[in-house]
Amino acid sequence: MTWRPDSWREFHIKQQPTYEDQELLKQVEEELRSYPPLIFAGEARNLQADLARVGRGEAFIIQGGDCAESFSAFSADTIKNLFKLILQMSVVMTYSSGKPVVKIGRIAGQFAKPRSSDFEEKDGVKLPSYRGDIINDIAFNEEARRPDPRRMLRAYNQSAATMNLLRAFSRGGMADLNQVHKWNLDFIKDHPLGKRYEELGNQIDKAMKFLAAAGINSRTAPQLRQTVVYTSHEALLLNYEEALTRIDSLTDEWYNTSAHMLWIGDRTRGLGDAHIEYFRGIRNPVGCKVGPSMEADELIELIEALNPENEEGRLNLIVRMGADKISELYPPLLRTVREAKKSVVWTIDPMHGNVEKTATGFKTRDFDNILSEVRQFFEIHQREGTVAGGIHLEMTGEDVTECTGSASSPITAEALADRYHTQCDPRLNAKQALELAFMVGENF
Repeated sequence: MTWRPDSWREFHIKQQPTYEDQELLKQVEEELRSYPPLIFAGEARNLQADLARVGRGEAFIIQGGDCAESFSAFSADTIKNLFKLILQMSVVMTYSSGKPVVKIGRIAGQFAKPRSSDFEEKDGVKLPSYRGDIINDIAFNEEARRPDPRRMLRAYNQSAATMNLLRAFSRGGMADLNQVHKWNLDFIKDHPLGKRYEELGNQIDKAMKFLAAAGINSRTAPQLRQTVVYTSHEALLLNYEEALTRIDSLTDEWYNTSAHMLWIGDRTRGLGDAHIEYFRGIRNPVGCKVGPSMEADELIELIEALNPENEEGRLNLIVRMGADKISELYPPLLRTVREAKKSVVWTIDPMHGNVEKTATGFKTRDFDNILSEVRQFFEIHQREGTVAGGIHLEMTGEDVTECTGSASSPITAEALADRYHTQCDPRLNAKQALELAFMVGENF
């Protein structure tokens, strides 16, 4: 079938807003088409090469960031703290495993969120659900909840500013391994977990001094002072994604230039639906969530639709079963894909299958369940002789209280209200994310 960036419009689509002013929507889309790309096609090809190494067991993925970026919480400090946390986790994983870490942020575009219902009701008032700042506002009133296409322009501008800062951090010296102690976030430093990280940093310092004595330092080896953090988001709002889909001048192929990697959520992966149609035509590496309702035959069809040439590093399958279901539901899918000789990268999202609601009305995730699903994922791959590629987390570098439990951050259900800042789903705070990285590095 002939593919075009807009051919998705001919298919059934889920999880989309209804814009009242269609003429304004067209104007916004046209304006976005004139904007510069946020990433370069060559960077997306580099990511695919890195993901191919992950699929062969030669590298590991850490993908993490906000459940949904917001306009109001946008700041340089927030971006810096997430960047530092990703660096900390990567150092822990690399030091433990001896493998390089492919760093992918849920950032610079993660603005749209799928919802379980089109409407939300409070005190007898029924309004459209909040779908992320790129679509409408979280405030519960009629004007705020009305989808506004002009929000796509603000999302683009915030993403561009975020990308600029990430590139500066990555290349300007903050990622220098000689600065490893400075990555320790202030509220972690005096905590046992921070001290554990400092001990690891001391060992890295000794290694850096040895390399320097041998003539290898940050000036002679750029890889010691620079890194790459790729960007990713769920490509839910296809009007925005289409407007940023461009032909690469070197290959004459279509790339989505809003992020290095895009993924399809578990709610929008229908084989005959618009999101599969859009994704099959872009050349970026892509991901797809694999939830508990996924059937083996359906998964093979999905792989063949998204990766018909069976390319290494093209398709990242992000498993999100839940701690109580993964041991039963995941192994048959894994075996089916292996027996079909399909080239995919497997990562685990232990967040979305483990949401619960407290008596006080807060959505939360218990750290023990998150840890359990991660542990089971790696144990299943060990038994099957396959490659567990990495972890996909909703997390923040801020000291929030959104997920309960963990030895490093023993948050109770009663304490969730202290610093519950998320606009959608609960995130791991920096202590919890770092604790998880130590666990994975030491055990798998």
